[in-house]
Amino acid sequence: MSSTPSGPSAPAPPPADGPAAFPAPSGRPDRVVPTWSDPVAAQASEAVGGPWGRHAVTGRALFWTPLRVCLLYATVVLAGAWLKQAPCSDGNWAGSVQYTHLCYSDAVPLFGLHGLDTGALPYLDSAVEYPVLTGAFMALAALLGRGYESLASAAGLLPQVPPVQAYYVATCLLLSLCALVTVRAVLGAAGRRPWDAALIGLSPLLLVHAFTNWDLLAVALAACGLWAWARERPVLAGVLLGLGTAAKLFPVLVLGALFLLCVRAGTLRVWLRAAVAAGAAWLVADLPVALLAPENWSLFFRLNSSRPADPDTLWNIAITAAGGDLFDGPLAQGETPVVLNALVAVCVLLVVAAVGWLTLAAPVRPRVAQVAFLLVAGFLLVTKVWSPQYSLWLLPLAVLARPRWRSLLLWQATEAVLWVVRMLWYLGTDDRGVGVEWFFLGVVVRDVAVVVLMALVVRDVWRPDADVVRTSWPAVDDPAGGPLDGAEDRVVLRRRRGTPVEA
Repeated sequence: MSSTPSGPSAPAPPPADGPAAFPAPSGRPDRVVPTWSDPVAAQASEAVGGPWGRHAVTGRALFWTPLRVCLLYATVVLAGAWLKQAPCSDGNWAGSVQYTHLCYSDAVPLFGLHGLDTGALPYLDSAVEYPVLTGAFMALAALLGRGYESLASAAGLLPQVPPVQAYYVATCLLLSLCALVTVRAVLGAAGRRPWDAALIGLSPLLLVHAFTNWDLLAVALAACGLWAWARERPVLAGVLLGLGTAAKLFPVLVLGALFLLCVRAGTLRVWLRAAVAAGAAWLVADLPVALLAPENWSLFFRLNSSRPADPDTLWNIAITAAGGDLFDGPLAQGETPVVLNALVAVCVLLVVAAVGWLTLAAPVRPRVAQVAFLLVAGFLLVTKVWSPQYSLWLLPLAVLARPRWRSLLLWQATEAVLWVVRMLWYLGTDDRGVGVEWFFLGVVVRDVAVVVLMALVVRDVWRPDADVVRTSWPAVDDPAGGPLDGAEDRVVLRRRRGTPVEA
């Protein structure tokens, strides 16, 4: 609800594209108001009465706090994601329903493929091509599904469903919990900008890919790691990032971002505590499985070494355009693409070097989320594997790095369109699908959107006066910086003359 401005002495609210309100004795908001600081939010608010009024009270709601509102947003979007997935949940994919209804998910076919329907344990009883904690997540969902089946059979009151459906519902509920945890973590790391978490809750990317795979587990752990770092708990942050790496490998890039920033601030001892904790947590999760089933445990690493370029990568587009003769040429099944692997490794090192130079040369030390986003986004652009749900890795980092609705929604729109085009391509032209050229066009458009978003973040790093986080509240350095927030620079490669060190 908004209040109507009254009285000639009342202070005028900031413009929609200017800085948000500052705390004042007159009862002004004690946090950033999105409808005052973001043009898209201001325009969207017209549907519910317009931007927040200058006399409206914030921060004193008994129930509808920013956290609860953002969690409600996420719950509604996750419900929509489930409605999208429901046609595929029973495992009956006759008539290519997984493509025609855009509801494909890796969890459904892998239920039987990995023996989860017979109670097999990942790694110990069957080979699983995912890191250890993802396999544990799959086993937990299967256990919950069997528990529901037993309860339904015993009570006779609950509906009987196929085992794969019980398992998939349990999987989606667990992933929904991970999404809600991610919202909470982003809100905790956003400082005076709690409403930025609404960018997670209302995310089109969450709607499309929440239940495509198990990546939300690693996303939640990485987001909680950033939250712990923001609260100056480096050991806890390291543990969470280490566990995230045991679910998907990308959280190690977040640890790399912290390393670059700690080098600049001269706080490597703090980073070392986080890194040791991360390594210990990863070992605790992986070592038992590696000892008990070394062959199955190492499958993830061997598979990623031997697999060719995925369809939705620039590498695959280049190989296809060259008729399959580029780099390693035609490969036999399981043959390792040595040249491609070397090129990807070089490109990843170049991305790390470029982000490292930017971190050390920027006029003001970049924020944690900015560096982490650039590292993960650059990695995805140059790697040979970009599964569609991997884009969820970028979501919390992008929201914290550049919480602007327009640019984030446009990028996520390209992800949604790419998913539609991908499903139509898998359907095939004989079944009213589309040709590969349309899929490749969708990949290029998505990649361009990511590059543009990266460029905007780089601009904010190089020109901190354009950084909406730093300019939306007085004397803000990095809300998610934790030990780095307000720290002095110790290692700087280059600094513009006349540019202040602190934002």
